[in-house]
Amino acid sequence: MEAYISLFLSAFLSATLLPGSSEAVLSGLVLLEKYDPALLLTFATTGNVLGSLFNWFCGLFLMSFQDRRWFPVSPAQIDRASAWYRKYGLWSLLLAWAPILGDPLTVVAGLMRAPLLPFLLLVTIGKLVRYWLIIEGLHYIF
Repeated sequence: MEAYISLFLSAFLSATLLPGSSEAVLSGLVLLEKYDPALLLTFATTGNVLGSLFNWFCGLFLMSFQDRRWFPVSPAQIDRASAWYRKYGLWSLLLAWAPILGDPLTVVAGLMRAPLLPFLLLVTIGKLVRYWLIIEGLHYIF
């Protein structure tokens, strides 16, 4: 159970721009072949989605603190993600898994008052597919 919790925490932190490398942790656990891939997928996805939900709440309620060091995204990242979100709307949340753009995008979704249920659905789909592809890719390669 310890490995699954470590993966969950890594995935959560990775989604909030804090140090975390959930893909590396997931890959290592998959390659050990000691853990259930379905549980790995569940813990990674759940942790990462909850990290994105934290970002959504930051955008919704904490934007007045964006100049603080602890705030999860920089003003430049918010500007880029805002432009992307204005251009593609809710559907852009399917890319919440993407490096550099994904985490700020989830903050901007909160800032733009994206409805919670569509937010969760789209973010979950994107992150689930990403982690599933990693697991399947590793099984295919090794």
